[in-house]
Amino acid sequence: MASIKIGILGNNHVGAHVANAILYQGLATDIYMSDRDAVLCRAQVNDLLDAMSFYPVTARVHEVDDRYEELAQCDIIVNAAGHVKEAAVSRDGELFVTTDEVKTFAKRIVDAGFKGIWVSISNPNDVIALAIQRLTDYDPLKVIGSGTTLDSSRFQHALATKTGFDPQCISSLMLGEHGFAEFALWSHVSFGGLTPEEVEAQCGYTFDRDDLEQQACHGGYITMAGKCCTEYSISNGATKIIKAIVHDTKVITPVSTLIHNVYGVDNIYQSLPCMIGQNGVEKVFVPTMTESEIAKWQASAAHIQGNIDQVGWIKALQ
Repeated sequence: MASIKIGILGNNHVGAHVANAILYQGLATDIYMSDRDAVLCRAQVNDLLDAMSFYPVTARVHEVDDRYEELAQCDIIVNAAGHVKEAAVSRDGELFVTTDEVKTFAKRIVDAGFKGIWVSISNPNDVIALAIQRLTDYDPLKVIGSGTTLDSSRFQHALATKTGFDPQCISSLMLGEHGFAEFALWSHVSFGGLTPEEVEAQCGYTFDRDDLEQQACHGGYITMAGKCCTEYSISNGATKIIKAIVHDTKVITPVSTLIHNVYGVDNIYQSLPCMIGQNGVEKVFVPTMTESEIAKWQASAAHIQGNIDQVGWIKALQ
């Protein structure tokens, strides 16, 4: 296996689960764990090393703490720095703390020579991805927000629960903001190639489209209510993106990327279906939307821009 070095910034719930998922899939030769809390960082490194004999491929796990320049050697950096308690009501609750976090590490890493790909899972996801890109003047195709990859899986969950179908035969996308302003792209939903209308006609039930969209939009907060964080879903969503980069699979999945004049939206990050490969975002696809979907796309962008406008230094760089 060629050397693949992956850095994990932020080593609490989500960051540690991302590291574990990467190791379970044998995607890295080296994991670099980074957190300002050296005690936590050391604990996570030790736990991962204790588990090494159970992973399919042996890897090295390094404790970096807040020596961010050491992450410059990585091929991929996952930004999982966050403050989950601030997101108890919505992801927007983390706006000021996570944007402040970006200022502590992003430029230091790029100035130290980082040439790899950023995969940011911190919230508000679209704002943080934009902040990293603008602060470092990095190639936007190599700054990827996990975006609505996770929310699309939640949409599959809702549809699978309704139908009883295997979620893997369901194609369903959530687009726009990774947050409460996202929306379901119902015009492109399919079940093993069948349209929702065909399924309704032949199975004898009706999809409550608004309710199913809301289940996907708010599903993470069912998890949050019970354990004050989400872990498995976001870590596996992030790992899907990482796997596409490492193995150059050209997977198409909705991620947050820099938008260029799409249905009147320009110069912000939000989610569209993108082809992901070894160079990051290799192609951005624009699906044909209905008028109501275009309105939701634009409303989603307005919400993201509203968050950007609250953080003066990002707005100034935009």
